[in-house]
Amino acid sequence: MKILSWNVNGIRAVEKKGFIEYVKNSGYDLIGIQETKAQPDQLSEELLNIEGYKSYFKWAEKKGYSGVAIYSKEEPLEVTDMGISEFDSEGRVIIARFKEFTFINAYFPNSQDAGRRIDYKVDFCEAMLKLCNEKVANGENIVLCGDYNIAHTEIDLARPKQNEGNPGYLPEERAFMSKFLDAGYIDTFRYFKPTEIKYSWWSYRMKAREKNIGWRIDYHCVNKSFIDNVKDVEILNEV
Repeated sequence: MKILSWNVNGIRAVEKKGFIEYVKNSGYDLIGIQETKAQPDQLSEELLNIEGYKSYFKWAEKKGYSGVAIYSKEEPLEVTDMGISEFDSEGRVIIARFKEFTFINAYFPNSQDAGRRIDYKVDFCEAMLKLCNEKVANGENIVLCGDYNIAHTEIDLARPKQNEGNPGYLPEERAFMSKFLDAGYIDTFRYFKPTEIKYSWWSYRMKAREKNIGWRIDYHCVNKSFIDNVKDVEILNEV
C-alpha cells in the first residue's frame, strides 16, 4: 500500500492546479490531506468523487480554516475524529481504521508568533500521544501522518539558530517530538534516511523554496512493532 500525506493549503485552490488529475494518476492507495480550508457545501462534486477513491472530510466550524480529508481506494472499517471538541471543532484529525492498521491524519496546530497558541498546541500533542497509546494498547498498529508543524532537530530545518524562538521550533514543540518518539513511535523518514537533508515546507518570502531554505514539518510515524511493514519513505518536494 502506498500512502501519501499532503498539506495542500486550500483544497479548492489546488483543485484549480490539477489536484484531481494528480490524485487519479498518483498510484497512491491512501492519501491524507491537511488544511483543506473547506466545509462540505464548498466542495465540488469532482473533489468529493475522485474516480477510484472514497473520500472522507472533517472540517472546522470556522470557514476557510484548517480541515482534513482522506482519499482511500479501500473502504475503511470506520472513520472517526478525536472525540475531543476543542480539537474536532477545528477539523484537526480524521481517523480511518483498516484491518491491518489505523490511519490517523492530523493537522497539528501552529503555535503562532510569540507562542500565542503554544498551550493549545501542547494540549493537542498530549491528547494525540494519549490517543496513539490507547490504540496501540488495544492491539492496533498506527500510522500517524500529517503536518505536525514541528521541526524536531537541527537537521530538520535550514537555519536552526535563527529560528530558535519561532513557531514550529519552540522548545516545547521539540520536546514533545522527543517524548513521542521515546514513547515507542518511529519517525519513518529519519529511520530510513538518518542523515538526509530534505524539507517539506518553505516560506513564501525571500525566494525560500528556490533557495531551499526550508523545514521538515510533515511526518509519517508508526509504532515500533509496525516498522518492519514500512518498505521506504520519501519527501516529494518537487510537487
